[in-house]
Amino acid sequence: MILNGKCPAGPLAEKWDRHRNEMKLVSPANKRKYNIIVVGTGLAGASAAATLGELGYNVEAFCYQDSPRRGHSIAAQGGINAAKNYPNDGDSIFRLFHDTIKGGDFRAREANIYRLAVLSNNIIDQCVAQGVPFARDYAGYLENRSFGGAQVSRTFYARGQTGQQLLLGAYGALSRQIKEGTVRLHPRTEMLDLVVIDGEAKGITVRDLVTGKFECYAADAVCLCTGGYANVFHLSTNAMGSNVTAAYRAYKKGAFFANPCFTQIHPTCIPVSGEHQSKLTLMSESLRNDGRVWAPKNKGDNRSPNDIPEAERDYFLERKYPAYGNLAPRDIASRAAKEICDEGRGAGSSGYGVYLDFADAIKHLGENKIRERYGNLFEMYEKITGENAYKQPMRIYPAPHYAMGGLWVDYNLQSNVPGLFVLGEANFSDHGANRLGASALMQGLADGYFILPYTISDYLAQTAFGKVNAGHPEFRRSMEDAESFTKKLLSVNGKKTVSEFHRELGRIMWDNVGMERNEGSLKKAMELIPGLRAEFWENVKVPGSGVELNQEMEKAGRVADFLEFGELMARDALHRNESCGGHFRTEYQMPDGEARRDDENFCHVAAWEFKGVDNGPELHKEPLVFENVELAVRNYK
Repeated sequence: MILNGKCPAGPLAEKWDRHRNEMKLVSPANKRKYNIIVVGTGLAGASAAATLGELGYNVEAFCYQDSPRRGHSIAAQGGINAAKNYPNDGDSIFRLFHDTIKGGDFRAREANIYRLAVLSNNIIDQCVAQGVPFARDYAGYLENRSFGGAQVSRTFYARGQTGQQLLLGAYGALSRQIKEGTVRLHPRTEMLDLVVIDGEAKGITVRDLVTGKFECYAADAVCLCTGGYANVFHLSTNAMGSNVTAAYRAYKKGAFFANPCFTQIHPTCIPVSGEHQSKLTLMSESLRNDGRVWAPKNKGDNRSPNDIPEAERDYFLERKYPAYGNLAPRDIASRAAKEICDEGRGAGSSGYGVYLDFADAIKHLGENKIRERYGNLFEMYEKITGENAYKQPMRIYPAPHYAMGGLWVDYNLQSNVPGLFVLGEANFSDHGANRLGASALMQGLADGYFILPYTISDYLAQTAFGKVNAGHPEFRRSMEDAESFTKKLLSVNGKKTVSEFHRELGRIMWDNVGMERNEGSLKKAMELIPGLRAEFWENVKVPGSGVELNQEMEKAGRVADFLEFGELMARDALHRNESCGGHFRTEYQMPDGEARRDDENFCHVAAWEFKGVDNGPELHKEPLVFENVELAVRNYK
């Protein structure tokens, strides 16, 4: 099937405004007759639920955390992009659009990215009005800094806590609607299934994580805002609870999964310290504004970094990419660091790390200025490593971080299943094969505050409200399936813990579907994962029962989905015989080691349709057409 992204016709700069004017509206009196489910209350979900509630819809918001304030968006550190050009350094909406599409290696829709660039300025105004404490300069104006993949300063920030401050702003707006009664919040509740009736999404089945009770909720539309799937690698920068379950269960109910192999490896994470670890810690990309990345020039140089003289240091990003230097895009910086370590020039006892050095910045700006910009990040680093990064360089190494792939959506953020809308990191739409830093928060808030309220109204205006209720046979069937799945997990009563299986899957994924892939490694992953999955269902140990708080059972359900989803990721990576962005196939690279795309055969979105766990999924394609930018080899040198 050739998929239609439903991008509006006309000049690029006019598409969104023209589309908004052509979409149907729901009158204020009728809005309160419609029920909308929002799953996930991070930035995308909280902003969507708050805005829909403000408009007058009845919203049911679900999150597995005890409060929306604990959504994983809170962990975003460095900033949020916008094309306001406050520094007067040459930025513009078109430049932000071009940087984003180039950064994604030309594997995303032009229309979506241009709309995101346009809305970026509205987001900053919205957040300032909410009281988000963005950094300001001496005169009181909003401050900006640079991020990877750009030569301008367009990133607004709140020290290293930008995600937290933005989420608190969205949470405040959401709390107001909860008090007004337009939004009903369901914390500690996990979505287990999407209910599709006559081809349309009409509700969800959930489990109360405290009591174990299963319930069904019907609605006129469902919005998934459930984040990404980087925890398929086990060790990642994501919260331990982050998972693919909601999106994957929707995939099993007919929603197409697009570009699952496009995952991002972040270059500035604290290196792995041992097998005991359950997650990794991100050090914000913003640190590369003032920190210089280097490694010893000589193999096996284990001296303290302060004892290595300047002449024996290799500032490899500045050497390889002089135009962008330490602010090269994430995928490029990550591969460069890996190459250094593979050569035997890595830092630390493990050899898996490079240095991020602030000595020059402290000498130039003073320690107080660095504390002002990044103080909480330095404190976090010291708590974890016991090292003072003001006195010696940080050690960093690439780690799984973000998912550019996700459920397929059209220009209206609607999946191929009518009534199912997907926002933020849970969809595939805006970042192509590599996300530029400080763009995740931008997409989540653009989707929730400024796009979904228009597009969902267009759908609802053509849909009768209250067509079904939770008494429909499909809801009963969905609940029975969810209960049966839970009983099956509990009945195995094997000898290996869920975490052991997750760790083994993560090793398979990192070794074979990680920063570098090739045909052999991908086929190996596709051979190993089914065997591990079969062992899981024969030997997993899930203690406790299903009628109480049971975190091991929660984990088991999520890992069961990862054990299926990991195979889909490998299949997608095997299908894409090219290198682009975060998808680097070692068979497809330029003589200088950079990625080699194949625009003739792979300038498309790969969207997969579920055909059964033991059957290969069916591939559908959405061609990508570029009318306003030239398809070119990415050059950051």
